[in-house]
Order: sequence, then C-alpha cells, then structure tokens
Amino acid sequence: MEAAEVLPAGSDGSPAALATRILTSERQVTRLGEGVFQAGRITHEAMEFTCGMLSRMAQIYRKLDVVGVRAVATSAVRDAQNQQEFLDRAAAALGAPVEVISGKEEARLIHLGVQARWPHPEQRLLLLDIGGGSAEIILSEKGRLAESFSKPLGALRLTEVFLENDPPSPRDLRRLESYIEEKAASALGRIGRRPFDRAIGTSSTAAAVACAVHRLPRSRRDQADRLSVKTSQARKFYEQVQAKDLAARRKIPGIGPRRAQIIIAGAAVLARIMQDFQLSSLYYSAAGVRDGIIADLAARGVGRELSRLSRDQRRTVEEMTRRYGVSMDHARKVAELAADLFESLAPLHGLPPAFGRLLEAAAYLHDVGHYVSDTGHHKHSYYLVANSDLAGFTNRERLFIANLCRYHRKAAPRPGQESFQSLEAADRRAVILLMPLLRLADNLDRSHEQRVERVHCRIREGDVALHLAARGDTDLEQWAAQQVEEVFRDAYQRPVKVLRA
Repeated sequence: MEAAEVLPAGSDGSPAALATRILTSERQVTRLGEGVFQAGRITHEAMEFTCGMLSRMAQIYRKLDVVGVRAVATSAVRDAQNQQEFLDRAAAALGAPVEVISGKEEARLIHLGVQARWPHPEQRLLLLDIGGGSAEIILSEKGRLAESFSKPLGALRLTEVFLENDPPSPRDLRRLESYIEEKAASALGRIGRRPFDRAIGTSSTAAAVACAVHRLPRSRRDQADRLSVKTSQARKFYEQVQAKDLAARRKIPGIGPRRAQIIIAGAAVLARIMQDFQLSSLYYSAAGVRDGIIADLAARGVGRELSRLSRDQRRTVEEMTRRYGVSMDHARKVAELAADLFESLAPLHGLPPAFGRLLEAAAYLHDVGHYVSDTGHHKHSYYLVANSDLAGFTNRERLFIANLCRYHRKAAPRPGQESFQSLEAADRRAVILLMPLLRLADNLDRSHEQRVERVHCRIREGDVALHLAARGDTDLEQWAAQQVEEVFRDAYQRPVKVLRA
C-alpha cells in the first residue's frame, strides 16, 4: 500500500510537471499465489491473511482522508478459480473495489512507476519486473512504452512447478532453464538485442539480487535503489544459490527468510534474460506497480472534481452570468485560470478543496455588477450575488462568493466592513487567501481576448513564478497581473513574478 500527495505543477521547484510526495508506504508479503499455480485456487489461509492485511492497510490510509483509491490484483488472482470470492472479500476489507488487471496493464503501470520515480525521457530502456506469478518485459523508448510482454515466469510459480528438491537437482534446473528460455523467446525476438541505454529491474527479486551482490542487509534495502548488477555477477549469484539449501540461502545478506524460498527461480529468470538480451548490467529501481498507480491517478486528475463546480452549480452561475450581460468567454476564462491557480498554489494556501468551487463561482460572477453601474461595479456585484437565489449553494457559500466578488478589485477588506465581518473566521481567512488569485485570474484576461491559455505556477524559495502559456501579445495581461503583487505579498508573504513561458 502506498499513499501520496499530488504536488501541483512545479511546486517542488522542478519544471512544471506533476510530482508526488509519498505520505505512507506499507508492504507485506502474503504469498497469495501459494497453491494457485498448481491447485488453481487461492488457499483459505492465504485469503484470510491477505484480507487481514488489507483491512489493516485501509485503516492507515483512511486517516489520511485520501480522495482516490485504486486496488489491483495481478497474476495469482488472474489464475485463481475462486477469483470472485477473493475479490468480494478483499473489497469488503478495503472498503473499495478491487480489480484484476491484465499483464499488459501491469506492464503499463510498472513503466509509469519507473518513469515517475526515475525519468528517462530520451533513452531506450529495457525494464524487467519479476513478480510472484509473472514477469513483465518492457521496452521503453523516449519515455513511451513501446513493447510489453507478460510471461508466466514469476519466482513463486516457477518454484512450485519446477523445483521439487532442496537444493534443486540438475534435472530440476534443466527443466527450469529450458522453460524460461522458451517463454522469453518471443519477447527477445520482438524487441531484439539492439543496445539499450539502460536496463532496469524492479520488484523483490531484483532488490534481493542487488542487495546480495552489494552485501546490503534487508534493513538497508532502500539503499539498493539505482545500484547496478553486472550480468556476470547475476550469473555467479544464480550459480551460488542453486547449490545451497534453504537454511544456507537464508544466511545470504539481503535475502529475507521467505524470499530465500523462491530466490533460485527468480535469480534464474534474471540471469537468463540479462544474458539473452546481451546486457552488460542491470540497475535496480525501487519503483513498481504502486508508483505507477499513483502516477496514473495523478495524471487523470482524480480528486480534482472536489475543487470544481458541479454540473448544477456551473449551470446556476452561467445562467446568472448571462442574465446580467457578462461576456461568457471572459467569465469562463477567468474561472479556468482561477481554478488552475487554486490547484497549483495549494501548498501555499492549504485550503480544503471545496473552496476551489467557491473561487470558480466568484470568477464567473465577479463582473455582474456592471449591470447596475460601471462605477464601483465590484460593490454592485456583491449586492447582486448576496441577494440572489443561487441554487446548489448554501447561504454561507453564497455570502462567501459575494465577498470574493466584492474584493476582486480596489481595496482589501477592512476590519469595520460589515459584509466581511459577517463571515466566519475561517471564511474570512479564505477570502484573504483567494482574493489575490481571483485578481490574478481576472487580470490575466485583461484584454477579454483570452490570450492566456494556461498558467503554470512554480513555487520557489523566495517567490512564486507564474509562467503564461499564451498566444499573441500578452504585455497588457502581464502588466495587469503584476499589479496584484502587493495584495499577493500581503496574503502569502512572498512576491509573485509573471513571466511568458
């Protein structure tokens, strides 16, 4: 189990791109596949133990108030005859649906996870993930998944099917190695041996081999991330472990007591594929399916809907916008930019997502006061919004939106102003934090020609940089947005810089 916070584009100081911060990570080997690869069913004991672990992990992530959960099952459950029984029980334990993913989807998530944790945007990579039931062989070219193969070469599966003796007999090893070569042949034929910029291994088998080669104990397994193993070292390791019994294998540094049971088969797959693809070495990456799931959820914007207007709410504010003769193109652009700013600056303002909806509503309605008079139209906007029936919004939300409209220009709130003081303390603080964002969004469409297409925020050590993705001349928009700097500095204790991307 892994839970992460999605950091807005550039908020970690990097170029504008999604990043994540791991909040908590839990791992427990349950050997769900024990018995599946021979008997075809998940055992009662494995099911009980796994569902107990899932229930415990769910208690941990629920405390983090997560907005999206994806739970996946891979090779063992794909092959199990009692698959549905397990999925029902696992979903009940988690309080969330559990899905069986294909080998292709597993490979896609592994690729996503590696690229998220260790980007290789221009390189040609070979990725190898050796799990319990299957092995995924993946070709990545310039950051894109080009080919993927899921083969029944998992360490637990091969141990159960081929390794009858401990240590294994020469016959056991011949059958095992012949099977690995046969199953990997199609991937080798399709991908070819053309040189790779880097080969990367993921999952516990690669971690165990990397730790053993570098003599790292399991307690320091995190230090193995991005360490390399030469093909000659992988081959030598495989030759050593195949000659040892279980008790001796458990004494090898970096090999846990349960991993020792299946390390021979895992090492055989690793050494064989490294040799077949003529790799000089392979780097271990701690990334995997979990990291890919998080990267995928982040890219899909899961949870973003909590800070955006619902369909009914958007219909309400758009109807009011039209009723008072506001340019819908301008209103929509200001709302879009305000939403971008709210999401990107979340690490600074720290407001609950629901305030994003209210900011978006105010962005639609901030100019309705022009219907009454162009002079002091922000005050008229407050009056119209505060005294309108806004279906889909509570009274408290309506007054909050009205106050944001009131302060989208001119002076900031003052202690004696009744409209502002009527808000709850938390709402008054939120108005102070969101007022600069609404002003920025409005001024970034100062020409009313929608020249700024998107705004990317980068939170830096001493300031905030707004990078404008735009078409045409944006000098007016940049100048107007820069005028918000004083209000922004008062709210966030740092200046804002407005730049053309």
